[in-house]
Amino acid sequence: MKKLSSERGKFHLMVETQDDLWYLSQIIDSGDFVSGKTLRKMKVGTQEDRTQKAAKIPVFIKIQVEKLEWGDTLRVLGRVVEGPEDLSHGEHHSFILEPHVDFTLEKEHWLSYQKEKLEEACAQQHAPILILVHDREEAYLAATKKYGYEVIAHLEGKVAKKGMDSGQTSNFYEEIAAKLFEVADRIKPSVLVIASPAFWKEELMKVVPQARKKSIVLATCSSVGKEAIDEVLKREEVKTALSADRTAKELKLVEALLKEIAVSGKAAYGEKEVARSVQSGAAEQLLITDGFIQMKRQDAAFQPIESLLKTADSQKAAIHVISSKNDAGKRLDGLGGIAAMLRYKIF
Repeated sequence: MKKLSSERGKFHLMVETQDDLWYLSQIIDSGDFVSGKTLRKMKVGTQEDRTQKAAKIPVFIKIQVEKLEWGDTLRVLGRVVEGPEDLSHGEHHSFILEPHVDFTLEKEHWLSYQKEKLEEACAQQHAPILILVHDREEAYLAATKKYGYEVIAHLEGKVAKKGMDSGQTSNFYEEIAAKLFEVADRIKPSVLVIASPAFWKEELMKVVPQARKKSIVLATCSSVGKEAIDEVLKREEVKTALSADRTAKELKLVEALLKEIAVSGKAAYGEKEVARSVQSGAAEQLLITDGFIQMKRQDAAFQPIESLLKTADSQKAAIHVISSKNDAGKRLDGLGGIAAMLRYKIF
């Protein structure tokens, strides 16, 4: 995301990638103001010469946000507070936010975590980490993103049978390597991680050119599949490579939470217990999934959660929005979608 200008709680922004929509879905709240140019159907020409035609004309509109709908685009719905003369104030209107769209976001009060999310989204993009998990039968190739990872390719090979030509497996390794480096040359990752059960990664490395090996980190996984990608993200072998990656940070946060819960330590989870911990001032870090936020918004039940976040923010508690798309978010959703690490034990 690109910050075009800013002044006193108002930011003029340009959406650059799909990832930016995830950030905006966590930043924009009901009651905020979104404005910009949008296309509106209007009649042009004169009635007298019967040349009137309907045409889409760019007009400036400002709405007060009521709700969000997030999919391939982010649809911001609300009531008009400024606009052309033919558009009544209070009338419903929506903005479609997607790559290459610029708009202005205005809040009466910015929470600390919202400012941090905006700065993170506007910061220079980090190169993705390319992860390959494989054995001699299949391979998955994935690239990390700000909100998790994306599976780019799934390859299946013909397994050589005992007593038959073993060249089939070798050819599959060459196919894997070719796909790996074709993708790597295209997305330019910061590091390549190759993982497998047993010794399959060492077999694959035999067909990797020497010049490519310096950018590769080897890791171990217990299986091959999408679930193995989450496993690799937590491996010690790749901790250095993933230290700056948000997905790895989310995994570490949730694992620390689970350790505290396992020993009945300084942790709270579930909406009621977290609310109690925040109200008592005991919450040091608040973890909440984007899936939980979206569910509450869809059920028109977000207002108590919004108040909870504001209270936590005023108490200087760190607020972390965790993606439900990765393993960390799935675990947190299993605990109710919201939890807190505490300054002291209160339960």
